[in-house]
Amino acid sequence: MLFGFSYIRIGITQVRPIKKNGFFRFGARVQGVKIDYDGKGLTFSKPIGYFFACPLTFDRVVAVFSSFSTRSGHGSRCSNELEVHSVKEYGVHNANDGYDRFRKTGPGDSGNRSFFGCPEGDSGYNPGSNFDNFDEVEDSDNSDDEEGEDGSDNDDFLVLSSFNRNSEQKDVRTFDGDEEDFRHPLVREICRLIELRSSWNPKLEGELRHLLRSLKPRQVSAVLQSQADERVALKFFYWADRQWRYRHDPIVYYTMLEVLSKTKLCQGAKRVLRLMARRGIWRSPEAFGYLMVSYSRAGKLRNAMRVLTLMQKAGVEPNLSICNTAVHVLVMGNKLEKALRFLERMQIVGIGPNVVTYNCLIKGYCQVHRFEDAMELIAEMPPKGCSPDKVSYYTVMGFLCKQKRMKEVRELMGKMKDGGLLPDQVTYNNLIHMLSKHEHGNDALELLREAEERGFRIDKVGYSAIVHSFCKEGKIDMAKEIVSEMFSKGCIPDVVTYTTVLDGFCRLGQVDQAKKMLHQMRKHGCKPNTISYTALLNGLCKSGNAMEARKMMDMSEEEWWTPNAITYSAVMHGLRREGKLVEACELVKEMVQKGFSPTPVDINLFIQSLCREEKMDEAKRFLEWCLNKGCAVNVVNFTTLIHGYCQKDDLEAALSLLDDMYLINKHPDTVTYTTVINALGRKGRIEEATELTKKMLGKGLDPSPVTYRTVIHWYCLMGRVDDLLKLLERMLSRQMCRTAYNQVVEKLCNIGNLEEAEKLLGKVLRTASRIDANTCHVLMDSYLSKGFPLSAYRVASRMFSRNLIPDLKLCEKVSKRLMSEGNSKEADSLMLRFVERGCLSPPAA
Repeated sequence: MLFGFSYIRIGITQVRPIKKNGFFRFGARVQGVKIDYDGKGLTFSKPIGYFFACPLTFDRVVAVFSSFSTRSGHGSRCSNELEVHSVKEYGVHNANDGYDRFRKTGPGDSGNRSFFGCPEGDSGYNPGSNFDNFDEVEDSDNSDDEEGEDGSDNDDFLVLSSFNRNSEQKDVRTFDGDEEDFRHPLVREICRLIELRSSWNPKLEGELRHLLRSLKPRQVSAVLQSQADERVALKFFYWADRQWRYRHDPIVYYTMLEVLSKTKLCQGAKRVLRLMARRGIWRSPEAFGYLMVSYSRAGKLRNAMRVLTLMQKAGVEPNLSICNTAVHVLVMGNKLEKALRFLERMQIVGIGPNVVTYNCLIKGYCQVHRFEDAMELIAEMPPKGCSPDKVSYYTVMGFLCKQKRMKEVRELMGKMKDGGLLPDQVTYNNLIHMLSKHEHGNDALELLREAEERGFRIDKVGYSAIVHSFCKEGKIDMAKEIVSEMFSKGCIPDVVTYTTVLDGFCRLGQVDQAKKMLHQMRKHGCKPNTISYTALLNGLCKSGNAMEARKMMDMSEEEWWTPNAITYSAVMHGLRREGKLVEACELVKEMVQKGFSPTPVDINLFIQSLCREEKMDEAKRFLEWCLNKGCAVNVVNFTTLIHGYCQKDDLEAALSLLDDMYLINKHPDTVTYTTVINALGRKGRIEEATELTKKMLGKGLDPSPVTYRTVIHWYCLMGRVDDLLKLLERMLSRQMCRTAYNQVVEKLCNIGNLEEAEKLLGKVLRTASRIDANTCHVLMDSYLSKGFPLSAYRVASRMFSRNLIPDLKLCEKVSKRLMSEGNSKEADSLMLRFVERGCLSPPAA
């Protein structure tokens, strides 16, 4: 029987569907035997004939015949021989279970389905899978069996020990992305069809399949790189790989890996590498480097470094490129020390670092603010035969600019020139933008002058950066001079430059000058945009002219500009600050009608303004209106309204609103409860405050420091110390507060209840910290002010017994009071304690 064989060889010449007994069955014309499958088993009969099976069965057999086609190129024929593994091994005898297993063997579903999951119809034979439902594109980490989290970090370095410096490295063809490839009609047409794939049918998919066979490898790579969604690119890659008479060129695999390296789809990149191995395509170290970068982007640093081990198991020798990738990954993962050790290991095995290696380490040093080490590394490069390039200096300069260390930036530029790296157009542009970004307009302008003296021409972007820097520094006159200079040099300012100056005038409160700048824009043919008008309206509102800003908004259609959400927000807050709440409310309604929703911050500020005017009912109606319109209302907005009711002493409305929050799924937080608890305590309704505190704890909310202070204040003020201690125990079991009892003692001292305060002193002195010492000092000072120096002496004695040293000056006051009252023994004993601990010199004999 066939089940006893491990494999047999069958020659196949043709596969086609054959209609038999009213049903389509698939037949494989074979040389040597005829194989029939009747649902129970396989039989052999005639020497030449067709192998028939139902579509589902044939689909499983196709999965077994994984070598059905050599696919040596476009239009390749089926192979003359096909190696068939045992039926027992693949489980053909179990129709359901076996088919499920076949789905898991390859990178995709091998069912007879179309590009979009539709029946094949007339579009021809298609062993491809459904494009949109391709399950392996989902990036799970379940298949990382060989990349567990066990092992030492030093294992990554052992891979370099097997480095053979005499090994030959193969050249890898890569796709450089020429514009002609992206503009090719076939590429653009396929990209268009992919975007419309959800509305396609099998017939149109057949056209896409026909176009695919006409594409050159570089054009397929262009299709992959043109996809905005990398998951779609990966789906298309797998779909194309399964098409009849088509085979991916190696350049396509490398392009797909490059695309995935820019994402977190590390599992997709790993499967592409596995597919390359199955197709017999040589995998270079750069291919593994793409996978390493993808792991790094996904935050899986250990898996990224273990790619080196995978590469070693695949028999691929490491080179400088993969080592640079490893250094980069370690630096990006904040593992600078490990990156330095990796560099040492590289040099030991004979892989010399290049400027890319050093630049990665320089960036790592700068990220941890070790600029001196970065400079030392730059100085070490020339003796090692690797001169620093402009990127080396740019990296350090950028971080120095952030730290506003301009003197060192200048010194670094001098070293750069001494090293033979003369600044070019790119150098000046980068430095000008860096300096301008960090508000060093004068230095940026000086560089601009130097660049122009050397014959370089700075464009309007560089000038605009300097103008923006001057405006941020408040040097509006300098900004105006730069704009005039731009006109004189034929560098016409654009809307960004004008808007920057206009905003600078508004920041200084010179709104009239800002209006003139707006007219000047129109005069020079530069049309103001929404940002320009928003800057002007914001300036008007800050200068107290919110109604004028509102009128300008009404004229927006005539001026051919459209307000955005920021515009509405700026004018609304201007009206609110001026107390024009009715107009502000109308503007918010208009804002929502135009499709812009106010933010929770906007809503909260408006509610605060209404509460200050004691217009609580209007504030509540406004909040309800925002909820009905679908605006983003959060718990802070409700808390603000509840606080307004509490300030107005309308506790019933506040409690009612607190209950309503649960009905609309806006759960109160600790701040909300604390606000109501404080209001209840102020009204003397301490029992209700206690129940509300317990309710808050029952909801799983942790009390905040403000909650502790609020509860302690009102309970102590009413003399309910015993009830307070019981409630504190429940609160402390929920959220620990180190200073809770300290606060109780100090509050009792403030209200004069010293007896209760001394009772709690034992709870305070449990830890004997500096905070506890301060609390004891408050109690001692309270006793002194009340005329009880003996009680203050007892507190100081308890502090000494807990190895706490009281304040010497305070104890001297206690000692003097004791002496004046005739308690010289206690006074001498107190000062003797200081002498014993070396805090005070003994009196002379």
